[in-house]
Amino acid sequence: MDANSSSMLPVIQASVTPVILISGAGMLLLTLSNRMGRIVDRTRALARELRDHPGQRNERIEEQLTVLTRRTRLIRSSVMWAVLSMLSACLLIMMIFATTLLKFAEEWLVGAFFFGAIALLFGSLVYFAREMVLSLHALESEVTWSRQGK
Repeated sequence: MDANSSSMLPVIQASVTPVILISGAGMLLLTLSNRMGRIVDRTRALARELRDHPGQRNERIEEQLTVLTRRTRLIRSSVMWAVLSMLSACLLIMMIFATTLLKFAEEWLVGAFFFGAIALLFGSLVYFAREMVLSLHALESEVTWSRQGK
């Protein structure tokens, strides 16, 4: 190894953490997109049911559609925060290399991007948790309604 490549080794090692963050956020995005797909499918089925019976207003279906709409908004917010976290992590990697290659000595900026990436991921997880709670609450409501036979 020449002197240049050996000086890049610590830089590459330092960029591993943001790469892992990007990978983890990517898995979160996969989960969120799967959940969103299921919600969209369920919404379409319920909307079709309402369309097929225009004279009957089924309050239960409309209530479910309202909950599904709230869930999609929460997932959309979670997705946006996760994507911003990933973008921040990408910028962090670029900053890590810039500090070495360009002798750019603004280490506080590297810390700010890292903090930003983690804070944005935290926000995404908060929205994800809120969506999960809403989903479970809707499920409990549906089970209670079914047991009552209404």
